[in-house]
Amino acid sequence: MKPHNFGFVIEQQLGHITHNQNLKQTIDNDFTVQSTWIPVPLDANDHWQKISNVSLRLSLRARDLTRKSEQQKRLDCLLFHTPMITLFSVKLMQRIPTVLSLDTTPINFNTIATAYDSIPPQGSLARLKSAWYRSIFHKAVALVTWSNWVKQSLEQDYGVDGSKVKVIPPGVNLRQWSPTIKEIGQNGTLRLLFVGKDFERKGGKVLLNAFNQGLADFCRLDIVTSDESVCSEGAVHVHRGLKPNSQPLKQLFAEADIFVFPTLGDATPLAILEAMASGLPVVTTAVGALSEQVENGVTGWVVPPNDPGAITEAICALASNPVRRVSMGAAGRAAAERRFDAEQNARALLSVLKNCQNLTATHN
Repeated sequence: MKPHNFGFVIEQQLGHITHNQNLKQTIDNDFTVQSTWIPVPLDANDHWQKISNVSLRLSLRARDLTRKSEQQKRLDCLLFHTPMITLFSVKLMQRIPTVLSLDTTPINFNTIATAYDSIPPQGSLARLKSAWYRSIFHKAVALVTWSNWVKQSLEQDYGVDGSKVKVIPPGVNLRQWSPTIKEIGQNGTLRLLFVGKDFERKGGKVLLNAFNQGLADFCRLDIVTSDESVCSEGAVHVHRGLKPNSQPLKQLFAEADIFVFPTLGDATPLAILEAMASGLPVVTTAVGALSEQVENGVTGWVVPPNDPGAITEAICALASNPVRRVSMGAAGRAAAERRFDAEQNARALLSVLKNCQNLTATHN
């Protein structure tokens, strides 16, 4: 049987870089597929770099990189992740069957835009943006969303037929991320872990506020970030330069007792999935689709954003109940095996792509 030629056009920002790595591990080992990886970097030495608007810059760059790849090899189907990089690829989508992968819609993003220091467009500009994306969503042969939150927005806000949309969450390599049996550290110290490149948006300052109001008396806090303003001091230990899926990062998860992620704005962060795969209870916030990742009271606690008191209360509850802590971690691992297995979810994505020709006939 002749292999499918698929092009994977993937935005290279934040967790999308890790998602790209995780997909590649499975898809490159599938003998039924000849994959062409088209990473779209935020910064590059091209004539689009001078454009300050990120969506426009990445969309123009994605169009050029995809055209170049198409000239070198015929592509049966394209996957674009995310729609932000598709704005100038409508002609490509008309010529090559295309699947769109989304962690948010623009309207989803508007609900968390403040945390990103972004101001949603208003008036005619908002209507133009909505119409532009509506056209792109309807031209796609199929859409794959990371959450029901996004699927509902496609249906309700953009009029997309729900039969075109399949929810396939991102995942982690469950063989590389696994639980570690551990005991509470010396003198009963509980190890908390926070991972967030964008320290403030991910709720790092809120966490430090909570930590300095009593948690430091019995906890150690490991912070993984690139923010230079955060320094190691006392029971706070800052780690910089750790790469996605790297052994030093996995080691911190293995040594932690609780993963604390009080983000102010996120969609479906992969760090939470890594924590669940590592058998850690998760304390996070009710923003984006995080409540779909963490089941409150079962795999962790979901608290209001920007509430240091709620974070402290959740951590104290877990600190005083080791049995609950272990059971939540075990439930998180079970949920990861059930819903967030990178290999299983990559195969589900490939199934959508392999059906691309049939879907084209159905929806066009």
